[in-house]
Amino acid sequence: MTSVRGVDAGEIIRAIRVATDRKSEALSLHEPSFSGNEWAYVKDCLDTTMVSSVGKFVDRLEADLERYCGAAHAVATVNGTAALHLGLEAVGVSEGDEVLVPTLTFVATANAVRYCGAIPHLVDSEFRTLGLDPAKLAAHLDETAELREDGCYNRRSGRRIRAVVPMHTFGHPVDLDPLIEVCERFRLALIEDAAQGLGSTYKGRQVGTFGRAGVLSFNGNKIITTGGGGALLTGDASLAETAKHLSTTAKRRHPWEYVHDRVGFNYRMPNLNAAVGCAQVEQLAGFVSRKRALAARYREAFASVEGVEVFSEPVFAQSNYWLCTALFESADLGQRDGVMRATAAAGIQTRPCWSLLHRLPMYADCPRMDLAVAEDLEARIICLPSGAQLAPA
Repeated sequence: MTSVRGVDAGEIIRAIRVATDRKSEALSLHEPSFSGNEWAYVKDCLDTTMVSSVGKFVDRLEADLERYCGAAHAVATVNGTAALHLGLEAVGVSEGDEVLVPTLTFVATANAVRYCGAIPHLVDSEFRTLGLDPAKLAAHLDETAELREDGCYNRRSGRRIRAVVPMHTFGHPVDLDPLIEVCERFRLALIEDAAQGLGSTYKGRQVGTFGRAGVLSFNGNKIITTGGGGALLTGDASLAETAKHLSTTAKRRHPWEYVHDRVGFNYRMPNLNAAVGCAQVEQLAGFVSRKRALAARYREAFASVEGVEVFSEPVFAQSNYWLCTALFESADLGQRDGVMRATAAAGIQTRPCWSLLHRLPMYADCPRMDLAVAEDLEARIICLPSGAQLAPA
């Protein structure tokens, strides 16, 4: 037995190896899987020399995402952060606005807000979803916000609160219906950070399709990858047109003239990356199925491990289990870090959640609500090896 402040790290390691059916080899947190048409589609790009931001695979990937997600429009981008920046710009977030974001999220969520000259307003999470807590947010806005003719304002800072960006943590959907009610009541634009959520559904509908816009990421460690890449989803044709225009340096269509009508961004996905993405989308249903099977095996393997349990999707959702997550019974950073040292020594990569945004120097002075749940979760979460290929065939 290898006890780490009351938790048996040896039993945790055993459970990981039983769930993955990997007896001794090294296990990474999340590896991509290339077992489809990736080589053929990339070769097509090279053979035709269509490797940059114009090509059939960019258009095809957008159409494939629209079909899979049930979104009217998809705009492929160089990464998920770029997609989020475009979404914020397209809904009118501007210099000096505040945008509500969870403190428990990857830093890119807040960075995209800052790209607009806006200020992240940090909010808490809930235990059911690991994501933004709509009820606690509503109570916070009742105390902090006031409605004026032109929108919602922070009484304390005097700044307009323009939008809210929930993040579907590790693929588990936020409780969206009550959050939508909060947005309607306080006149806030809803933009879903679904960077981790492709393949997850809320009440039968794909996440990323509930707000004015939703964003996806296809980084190398996501459920599907284009190497680097992302996409913006929206049901609003005008918003999609604005986002695509901004993503191509705001260049107006013309046979030869270079005319740009506003400050834009070089955010379009190259055809070479989109080719990989098209092959990955063809396999997406299988990836989700295998990752859900792996999560079930983790729950079974950890059932006898005292002091820790594997997180399960909320009842209103079906998760892609992008990262399978174990939660310690007690909030103890020393215990969490001790277990991760033990797994690393055994050749098993685990990781905590991200550093909470209010602990980072550039966001330490941002407006915030009480963040007690996020701080508790930070000390209890470890993410387990979660690649789709780890689910035994």
